[in-house]
Amino acid sequence: MYESFYSLSGKPFQLSPDARFFFNSSGHNRAMAYLRYGLRQGEGFIVITGGIGTGKTMLVSNLFSELSDENVVAAQLVSTQIDEDEVLRMISASFGLAHENLSKAALLRNLEAFFRARRAEGRRVLLVVDEAQNLPQRSIEELRMLSNYQEDGRALLQSFLLGQLELKQTLQGPGMEQVRQRIIAGYHLRPLDREELQAYIEHRLALVGWRNDPTISDAAFDAIFAATGGVPRRVNNLCDRLLLFGSLEEVHELEDSHVQTVVEEMAQEVGHGENQFGDQVVSPVSEPSKAEAVRPTDLESRVALLEQEVTHLRNALTKNRRMLKQAIMLQMDADDDDDML
Repeated sequence: MYESFYSLSGKPFQLSPDARFFFNSSGHNRAMAYLRYGLRQGEGFIVITGGIGTGKTMLVSNLFSELSDENVVAAQLVSTQIDEDEVLRMISASFGLAHENLSKAALLRNLEAFFRARRAEGRRVLLVVDEAQNLPQRSIEELRMLSNYQEDGRALLQSFLLGQLELKQTLQGPGMEQVRQRIIAGYHLRPLDREELQAYIEHRLALVGWRNDPTISDAAFDAIFAATGGVPRRVNNLCDRLLLFGSLEEVHELEDSHVQTVVEEMAQEVGHGENQFGDQVVSPVSEPSKAEAVRPTDLESRVALLEQEVTHLRNALTKNRRMLKQAIMLQMDADDDDDML
């Protein structure tokens, strides 16, 4: 909806990973360097960890976009809580192999035959496991056993493990020594800092034709950083809503007050006094009943409370007006579609 208002060619802050929007921050650059190093080595495990929404899946998307000219057969497995037999079944499915109603022995034979066939073609096999923190230790051990397949001293399968911090804890647990010995590089991905956050936002906007409309003040960038902690997924979520807010309000200069308004609206949608970033948000009048129960008696405090209530009512009126405007715009879009039929 806001794309036309700001003359953008697309949505800059979509949540689904798209390698076109990859931002080479210092952390993401380092993580990609380890993944490329692992590809050159052609063996062992590369482990990338990071908090929720820090861009691990985007790394996978970007890596796969770089494999077009490589002699690599790659598959991505998004992990859940699966045992060692099921992980073999899911790996087989990821590479397009038969997997239903097969025994573990049959699954292993098929996988080994597939690995050796690719090796005969001069190609390498790469398995990328996303959300690997969900894998039990025995499933990770099964991946290690697959890495034992070799030919002419070269491993037939290489695995990259990407997951949250719990993955690191799992790998440091008892019984994981043999797996740890196969890890040739690891990196922990951290959120963007304040400078990188601004560059990240401007980078994504530029890719959809942004011409400084809307302008974003330094104070607004500060507010976005404070609300999101520099976590890319949180940034995408907030900025998408901020642009929607700006278009509905016909704002071409986004300030920190606009960011705060959007954060508070998102907090009200989630409820329980938390915004979608997991942070506590204090609304102007969060609990009217309690405020009335302890209504101050001195004149100055009563005036301050009334000002808070007026601000609360004004914000509610603004939100309702915005929602009504959005509904009207959606109806106009629907009417236009009907006219074209």
